[in-house]
Formats: sequence, C-alpha cells, structure tokens
Amino acid sequence: MNVGNILTLIGGLGLFLYGMRVMSDSIEKAAGAKMRSFLAFFTKNKFVGMLFGMIFCAIIQSSSATTVMVVSFVNAGLMNLYQAAGVIMGANIGTTITSQLVAFNLSQIAPVFLMLGVIIVMFCKKEKVKKVGEVILGFGILFMGLSLMSGSMAGLKESPIIISLLSNLKNPLLGIFIGFLITAIVQSSSVTVSILLLMAQQGLLPLGICFYIILGCNIGACTSALLAALNGNKDAKRAALIHFLFNVIGTIIMAVLLLAGETWIENAITTLSGGNIGRSVANAHTLFKVFQVLILLPFSGAIVKMTYLFVPGKDEVASDGGFQLEYIGPTNVFSPSTAVVEATKELERMGNMAITNLNRAMNALITLDEDEIAEVYRVEKHIDYMNHAITDYLIAINQSTLPIDDIKSIGGLFHVVNDIERIGDHAENVADSAIERREKNIEFSPAAQKELAEMMDKVIRIMTYSMDMFSNNSQKHLQEILELEDSIDEMERHLQATHIQRLTKNECTPDASMIYSDLISGLERVADHATNIAFSILDEEPEEDKRIVMEL
Repeated sequence: MNVGNILTLIGGLGLFLYGMRVMSDSIEKAAGAKMRSFLAFFTKNKFVGMLFGMIFCAIIQSSSATTVMVVSFVNAGLMNLYQAAGVIMGANIGTTITSQLVAFNLSQIAPVFLMLGVIIVMFCKKEKVKKVGEVILGFGILFMGLSLMSGSMAGLKESPIIISLLSNLKNPLLGIFIGFLITAIVQSSSVTVSILLLMAQQGLLPLGICFYIILGCNIGACTSALLAALNGNKDAKRAALIHFLFNVIGTIIMAVLLLAGETWIENAITTLSGGNIGRSVANAHTLFKVFQVLILLPFSGAIVKMTYLFVPGKDEVASDGGFQLEYIGPTNVFSPSTAVVEATKELERMGNMAITNLNRAMNALITLDEDEIAEVYRVEKHIDYMNHAITDYLIAINQSTLPIDDIKSIGGLFHVVNDIERIGDHAENVADSAIERREKNIEFSPAAQKELAEMMDKVIRIMTYSMDMFSNNSQKHLQEILELEDSIDEMERHLQATHIQRLTKNECTPDASMIYSDLISGLERVADHATNIAFSILDEEPEEDKRIVMEL
C-alpha cells in the first residue's frame, strides 16, 4: 500500500460521490414534478405508498431526498404522518438499488456511459434531454469512481497492518458503530455499502461483520433527515423520527436474529448469491430492508404514535397579531422538489384570506361596524406581509435547482402573489369608504345597496372559482370564470350609467355617488385580478390584455 494507492482511493471516492449527486439531482430536475404528482396520488393507502416509495427512491437514488420531500408534503398538508410512514419505509428498500448496481460490476462499460452523457449534454438543446444526458453522465462518473476504488483497494491486501486491523474486526457493536459513523459523515448508506461491497470483494472484510456494518449504515442514513428537521415544525420532526425509529427498531431485530443464527443467515445469503461475495453484501442490504418493512409496516401506526411521545404538543401560533407563513419559512424543511407546491399552498391561503377580507369590508361598508373595519386593516397588513415574504421566497427558490416543469411555473406565481395583494388593497379601499361614509353620515339608497350586493356576489364567485382553479391546477371552472368576467364587465358599465341617472334626479348625493362609482370600479378590477389568477396555470393570457401588473 503506497501513497499512489491512497490518492487513487480518495479520487475514486470523490468521483463516486459526485457521480451519485449528479445522477440524483438530474433525475429530480428532469422528472421531479411528475414524480411529485405521482407521490401525492399514490400515498392514500400505506401499502401502495410503501410500494411507490420504494420505486420513487430507486429512481432518484436517495432515501434522504425522498424523506425530505415527504416531510415537505406533510408540511403542506398534502400527506399525513400515517401515509408518510409507508413511503418512508418503501424508500428504505428503494435505496438498496445502488448496491445492487454496484454488485453487477458495470465498470468496464462506464466509459461508454460517460461519453454518451457528454455528447447529449454538449450537443442537445432541449433542457429535459440535457438532464437525461446528465443522468447518464452521472452514472458513468459513478462507475468510473468505483473502478478506481476497486483497483486501489487491491493494494490494501499488501499492507499487514490493514489486514491485521480488519481481520480483528469481529465485534458486532463495533461493526454497527462503524457503519453508523461512516454513513453519518458521507450522508448516504448507498455509498457506505458500495465501499463495503468492494472491500468484501477484495477479501478485506468477512461477510459476517459486513452484516453488522450494514445495520449501522441504516441508522446513519437517518442523520440527514434528522438534521434537516431540527429547524422544522413538529410534524417535520415526527416524519424524520419515523425514519429513525424504523431503522433503529429494524436494526435491533436484525441484530438479535444475526446473533442467534449468523452462520445460517450467512450460508443462506451466500447460496442465494451464487457464492459471489459482492452480490452477498448487496443482497444482504436489500433482504434486511425488505424483512424490516414486512415486520414493521403493520405497526406503522404505532411508530407514528410513538413519535408523539418524543415530540408532543402542537406548533405554537404567533400571538398578539403576529404574522407568519404556514407552509414556507424557517420552521419548514426546504426541498427543491416541493418548493413550488409549498408556495402554491401559501398563495392559496393568502388568496382565501383576501376573499374573506373583501367580503368583510363590504359588510362593514353597510353595517359601519368599527371592529369589522379595524379587522379589515389588520388582515390587510397580514396580506402585505405575506406578499413580501412569498415574493422573497419565490426569488430564492428561482435561484435553486428546481425541477424543469416547476421553473416554468415560477413566473405565473409571481403574477398570482401580485394579483392577490391587489385584491387585498381593494378590501382596504372599501374600508376607507366605510370610514368616510360613517364620518360624513353618507347614506346609500336601497337600490344602490342591492346592486352592490349583486355585483359582490358575482365577484366572490369568480374569486372562489379562480383560487380553486389555481390551487388544484384544474380547468374545471374555466368557462364559468370567463362568463362571470364578461358579466361583471357588463354589469359595471350598466351600474355606472344607472347611478348617474340617480344623481341627475337628485336620488343620491354627490358624496354617495363618488363612493359608489369607486366601489363598482374596484370590484370590476378585482374580477380582472381573479381572472389573471385563473389564467396563471394556462400558457395563454386572458383576452383583451386584461393582466394588470400595477395599479395606481
């Protein structure tokens, strides 16, 4: 063992880690949005969720990334902890696919993948095709690194010190600790098991101790999710604990079985693997995970309940009128694959808040209730806070590695947050009118009040349909929105004409006329903003250039 072997080993490990990172990130960018929609759909049942979690993790090659994505779904209210448990358990099986690939020893054809990936990345113009090329490139880099590591490890057999050290590694607890420590450092059980596989192939480690190191790897793989959840909300912590408890309990069960029948288990796995030591390590990794899931999946509900013992209570809500975001911010785990989902949920909350506040303002205009008027101003401050916070978040995630489909939707989200904020401004304008009406003792005729109520009813409906269309990415209410928009435009023109007639007949005062005219104009613009929100999910813009970016 010389310095050259050590440097080659370090370089090979670097290539392996980088190749895995490139492959995983590229898959997330190319197909993250599609896989995310499948993940949300297939997790209603814990058994189906487990199967999909297994497939999902096998594709993106990272149980940590899968777990963080699941935590984000829980934060956004798209998945509960019981559904998350199934996906997390399935992901623990899916992550073993890397060691299975390594066991096939594809190093000889790695240069082919490397060259093919380089050609696609350099000469293809379509972004999605480039990402596929990066996946292939990452795959090639990964196996080139494995080839270097395998060659350098052959030199370890020449070192008596290394041989003596490794041959004396027989303590099961020490093996578990080593597996945990290395995996906690490199943040990937796949990497540790792959290195373990290469060492076993070179005869540096006996198969028996490899089993215990694999068990330690399973616990070490939880560290990234636990660290990510430290600053998260309580459900984020609980989701990370599901991952941790599953692996700890599963490790204890497997360790007891190994201590009771290690020879029998070793012989069975060796026979299943055709006597190939590398395949034996890979198969042990997979079989241990499958066994743990089969044993613990029926008790997933109990594991979820156990997390409430470690993380009791509910998240504290800001008091004294404090403003906060629910789905994004410092108390939530950030995942590029779910960032747009969380922003959409926050915008849905902001939009519903704006609808309620406009309705409150219109009621206060008639009742002149001081508490209601004060509440309109308070909620408007909250909406302004959300506008700035969500905009800052969108700017931040736009600079991260988002899935390609999500990048396309960011522009629409910027428009939506602006449109909702403008709707909030109109509610404040109505509250201003309520104060003016109270201070000047201005009266509205019964006819004017009826007309305002009819127009407000249509505006509330178009806003509700638009937010539903935006939140669910569905065109279900598109036709109703278009019809309501035309109807509100026509109604605004008609009401402006009728109120002028009342003014000329001295049926209303000039002050009342000015407030009334501003109100129906404002409601018509609210309908425009609602239409903009609905059209944000479509490729085309609303007709007649209706998008309003800024208002005076």
